[in-house]
Formats: sequence, structure tokens, C-alpha cells
Amino acid sequence: MSDVEGEDEFQDAQETITRPTTMDLDTAIDEAKKAINCFFNNDFDSAKKILEPWAESSMYHSLGTAVFACLEAFLTFEEQSIAKASESLKMCMNVCSKQRRHVTLTQNIGKMVKRTNYDNYTDEEVHAELCYAESLLMKAMLTFVEDETLVSFVKAGLKIRTCFLLYKECLIILKSRKWTNETHRLHFESGVRMGIGTFNLMISLLPGRVIKLLEFIGFSGDKEYGLRELKLGYNEKRGIRQVLCAMTLLSYNLIATFILSHTDGDLDFCKKSLAEQLDYYPNGVWFLFFKGRLEFIQGNMEESINWYKKSWRSQELWPQFHHLCFWELMWAHCVKQEWDDALFYAISLAEQSNWSRTIYLYQQAAIMIMRKPDPKSSDRDCINNLMMQVPTHKQRIAGKSLPMEKFVCKKAERYFSQSKNLVLPIFELMFVWNVFRVVGKRKDLIMNMYKVIEDEEKSLKNSSKSEYDPDNNALLLLIKGACLRQMKHPLQAEDCLKQIIRMEKQIKEDTYLVPYAVVELAVLARDRGDLTTAICLLEDAKRNYTGYSLESRLHFRIHADLLELNSKKATNGKKIEVAEEAEEATEAILSELISKSTVD
Repeated sequence: MSDVEGEDEFQDAQETITRPTTMDLDTAIDEAKKAINCFFNNDFDSAKKILEPWAESSMYHSLGTAVFACLEAFLTFEEQSIAKASESLKMCMNVCSKQRRHVTLTQNIGKMVKRTNYDNYTDEEVHAELCYAESLLMKAMLTFVEDETLVSFVKAGLKIRTCFLLYKECLIILKSRKWTNETHRLHFESGVRMGIGTFNLMISLLPGRVIKLLEFIGFSGDKEYGLRELKLGYNEKRGIRQVLCAMTLLSYNLIATFILSHTDGDLDFCKKSLAEQLDYYPNGVWFLFFKGRLEFIQGNMEESINWYKKSWRSQELWPQFHHLCFWELMWAHCVKQEWDDALFYAISLAEQSNWSRTIYLYQQAAIMIMRKPDPKSSDRDCINNLMMQVPTHKQRIAGKSLPMEKFVCKKAERYFSQSKNLVLPIFELMFVWNVFRVVGKRKDLIMNMYKVIEDEEKSLKNSSKSEYDPDNNALLLLIKGACLRQMKHPLQAEDCLKQIIRMEKQIKEDTYLVPYAVVELAVLARDRGDLTTAICLLEDAKRNYTGYSLESRLHFRIHADLLELNSKKATNGKKIEVAEEAEEATEAILSELISKSTVD
């Protein structure tokens, strides 16, 4: 052995001997802040080097490792990423448990009679309580990522009751405890605001029937209160969780509200927040992506494409993030009807991403159909091959099939059962993903879409008769009605949607079209200021239709719309009780349509 090698080994041994086995709270928080700055500047390796050596013993290092793993899982939906996040959370909960104050049975009973004196808790113990609650919250959110069915939400809700109670206790600690260290209090408050806010916001998004069950076992969710707490956490710039509050608010306003409602989020807040965050993290993949998303929602397709590409090219360590950008870029080009560009990203997703090959392959085939290939071309053979592969990659998570995968599998079957063709399949997916509201913000784009719909109508009239004609006609009417609503032609839109409801008994497979049409009618009523009719129609869609494709997705939107409309009613001093009066009004609206259907 050389002298140099021996000297290195001696130095390593000395470092091992002198390296501390515990870490104080101040140092842990400082290092976690450094890791956060590294992570959001795309310096992932440096963030890992700071956190991983202490991840099995320091609560903030362990929590940071879990947060970064969960962010990757939430934004990539990769099975491997979800499993990695789950393992990180288990380790974090174990570390936090060791540092929490352990309450005996006698003390637990005493808490029911006499309030706990949290002044007796050390700063480390109260922070461990908070970190444990945060790890439980992320565990619950991870469950939501794995499966979007209503049953999974109920199961996750039952599992996180402990988390909800812990956050309530942390809020009491924040307000009642005499803090001797202002820095420790500041960072604790940052976490409480983020947790209470996220919890309330997440619960408030669930459909009414799930919320009723959760309220029965002690949960509650107030959207406005949740947003207020998150903004308080965001406005305290010194707090260690400030950037996570920003991430949560941006995710809610730019993704959740877009998919789960018919109204935009707080885009003014998003503009202001993104300007600040991009100033701190100019090359951060997350905020570059959110900037692209903001431009997309505003209908600025060219700008959104540029920002998505910046996000995609800003880092190479995690290619899963590239796939997220590819997904957005594909839809941006679909909105512009640039089918070749959209196809490039669809193919990239199908070849590189494992999130849902079933959906990716169907989207690739659907885009190729929009290009109107010749029946004898190689493209047509490729489409046939893709459609045959669609059902072979269908997944089951926790014993359940993904609703969107089931939907596209049915469409792939339909492709073969109606002479290897589908009616405007990408426009149908755009409607399902709520993209029409983006197209409607650009007159040129919505007019181009309307022309394609009119051409398809003529083509359908001239084609040979099929048992699926009512389904295809109803689909075209739904797309056309949604398009006309965006073009501000409410009477023509209403006529299209009412025709669908009259066709209900004739529709063979696409039964989802009817409740979705009823909800579109409700949005039309909302747009003209008729809130009572809008609420009645939403209640009808929720109550009278069941067992159709993408039912959960529509229930989320109905819930969000009812919250908004009832809030407006309350603000106007006309709070509505949707009971017998609502049912009578709904029956009156739909009885006319049903009677017309009978006459026809």
C-alpha cells in the first residue's frame, strides 16, 4: 500500500470517528434550505449529497428526501417513482417517530380532560410532530396519484385521519405554545400553514358524497380557508416551506382547477408567483413547466410551446420530466391542429414513457386518424396495429382499472367494429380533458376547429348507415355544442345539447355523452346568469345518471361547479336549497326534452 493511500484511509477513519451521530435542529433546517435551493435550481446531485447522509437520522433531511421523491412521483406518475417515494416516506415516518414525544395511555386519557401543556415539549419534539404529519399527508396524496376512482379516495381518506388530527394539534401548538426561539416558530408556522391549507384544499375537491362520508368520521374541507392558509405560508418568504406552498398553489390553479372544473384558477396570482419563483430559480424545471402551463391556459400556444421546451431541456437527470413536457407539447400542437408535430410527441411518449402505454398508443392512433390517411396507405396499417395494442397494455392498480384506460380501450374496440374509423377522436379527448376552454380563448383556433366539425358532419351524412350512427351523431353534437359555447353562440349550442338528451334511448355505447351534455347545458345557464337552472341541471346530472364512462371525472367537475354557484347564490343573498324545488325545476326542464323524444 502506498503512503498516499494509507494517508487517505487514515483521514477517512478520522472523519468517521469525528463525524457527529446527531444533528441539531438549526443545522438541519439550514441544510434543508440549502437542499431546497439546489433542488429547484436543477442541481439535484447537490441536493442529494446534502440530504442522503442524514436521511436515516435527521427528520428534516429525511423529510426533504421524501418531498423530492414525492414531487417526482406526482409529476411523472412513473410506477418506479411512486415506489421510491413510498419507501422514502416510510423511512421519514420512522425517523420522525423516534423524535416525537411518546404519549402514554394515561397521558392520552388525561388529554381528554385537561389540555396538554405544549410548553413542556422541546422544539425538536414539536417539529418532529409536524414532519410526521407532513409525511402522512404526502402518503395520502400518493394514494390519490395511484388511482383516481372514488373508492380509492374513500380508502385514502380513512387512512389519513391520524394526519388530519395531527395537523389540528400542530395548529394548537402554534397558537398556544410560548416560543423561545423565533426562527423555530417561523419554520413551524410555515409547515402548519402548508399542511392545513393543502389538507383543506384536497378534501374540498372531492365529490359531495365522499365528503359526507369523511365528515361523518370527523374530516372537513374548506376550499377558501385552505387557499388562505397556503397564501399565508407563501407570503412568509423566510419559511422553509414557502416554495412548497408556491408549488401547491400553482398545481391547484393551473392543473387541478383546469381538469376538475369549468372555471379558471387564480391566474393573476400565478403570474405574480411565477415571476418571483423564476427570479429565484431561472432554470428550474418545475417553474419553467408551470410558466408553460400558464401560457397554455391563456391560449398563448406559441409561448407555451417555448416554455415547455425550456423546461424539457433544462435538465437531463430525470427523463421522466421530459415526458411531462412531451404530454403538454402534444396537446399544444393538437390545439393548433399541427398534427405532424403532435404525432412526434405522441410517438415519443409511447416509446419512452411507462405511465400508460394504453393511453399513449391510442392518442398516437387518434392523431394519425385526424390526418385522414388513405385507406390503402402504410399509415392505415400502423393505425390498425396501434389499436390492436391498446388493450394489451391496460393496467390494474390496487385491483382497479384506470378509468381513462377503460375509456380508450372501448374506443379501440369501436374503431374495429365500425369499419376501422372513429369520429374526430382527438377532439373527443380534448373535450374529455377540458381543453375546449383553452381553444375558446383564440378565435382563430376555435374557428378552425368548427370547420373540421362541419366537414365531419357532411362526411358522416354521406357515409353508409351503421348501428353506431346515433352514438357518432351525438358525439359530433356534443363537440359542436361545446365549440359553439366557446364561440359565444349559446342558442345554437343549447340546441345541439338538447338534441343529445332527446337521443338518449338511441345511443348504443357512448352513454357518457348524455350526462356530459346536461353539464354543458348547466354551464350555458351559468354563463347567462341563470344560476338556479344551472344548479338544477348539475344536480340532475349527478343524481339521475350512473354507470357511464369517466363518471368520477364528471362528478368532480359537478362538485366544483356546485360549490362555485352556491357561493354566488349566497353572496347575492339568495342561497338556494336544492331539494324538492330543485327537483321540480329539473323535471320541468327535462320533461320537455323527453316528450319531444317520444314524439320523434
